Amino acid sequence: MQKQQLSFKYELEKKVPRLAPGGITRGASVNDFPASVGLAGVSMRLQPGGMRELHWHANAAEWGYVLTGSMRNTLVHPDGTSYIDNFEPGDVWYFPRGYGHALEATGNTECHFILIFDNGNFSEDHTFSVTDFIAHTPKEIVAQNLGLTLEEVALLPTKEAYFALGANPDDSAAIAQPRTYPALTSTHRYPLHAQAPRVIPGAGKQRLVSQNEFPISKTITGSLLELEPGALREMHWHPNADEWQYYISGSAEMTVFLAEATAVTEQFSAGDVGYVPMGAGHYIKNIGTEVCRILIGFNSGNYESIDLSEWLAANPDDVLITNFGIPAEVVKKLPGRKLFIAPATS
Repeated sequence: MQKQQLSFKYELEKKVPRLAPGGITRGASVNDFPASVGLAGVSMRLQPGGMRELHWHANAAEWGYVLTGSMRNTLVHPDGTSYIDNFEPGDVWYFPRGYGHALEATGNTECHFILIFDNGNFSEDHTFSVTDFIAHTPKEIVAQNLGLTLEEVALLPTKEAYFALGANPDDSAAIAQPRTYPALTSTHRYPLHAQAPRVIPGAGKQRLVSQNEFPISKTITGSLLELEPGALREMHWHPNADEWQYYISGSAEMTVFLAEATAVTEQFSAGDVGYVPMGAGHYIKNIGTEVCRILIGFNSGNYESIDLSEWLAANPDDVLITNFGIPAEVVKKLPGRKLFIAPATS
């Protein structure tokens, strides 16, 4: 019997969503996307005034990136310290595993954001919502805990809300005032899109946020990669992390090399998710006519990459001549430095 080939592509935005008044969500764990053993992801949309209720994740940290709209997040630390931050497109957050938080859309348009979790087995089975907790605790205990009467406890939800829809938060409130530079970065907020990108002229650019730039983000590094038409994020691998990709716009091709003459090539469009196991060689090429934008998460707070051009350039010519069995004049044509992103060929 022929072994079934593992796919490194998942059409996330085509998945049947979970929806309720206030929001809509689509998620992909290893159960939906078997290749994705080290990371999981969610595409979530909140209506104006919509809230992903107070909750926590028992088995994963959460890294978020805002695509469109605006939102306000609240968070509590185990030491009792609380945080309230506002987010716009291009902003990132990170919540450690088990920290209680809520996500709420602000403004007059839908807020769309991507969540990345540092555990492929992340699922709603390991998400604990405050309404579900209260609804399944004896009413007398809830009354004693919250200082309410039994009649008042009866007004609380009798099952998990998950999403809630309320009044749009007042942007004039003191806690909603936008920060000014240099206080754009807070403990749990990093303005990734405000970062000056690494630019490869005529080929593309990258913005990267690891724990070096965002100290709280100890288990996830995020990257926003833009490839010009025909450009190639060169052949490379990551020795310390798996890679989870969300294709924001454009179209691309990726091959994942798994050793022992095994490689999988697939094509991606906006709304698709890609995955690369730790150490697996791969490339990403823009095969469309518009800029391809990709949000990438790695399950390590430190970013490490080994690019083929840089590796070959570091070796003496005689090593390359022997390794590949090619003449010296061909070796001289190989890149003499790291490309990172190679421009389209004419």
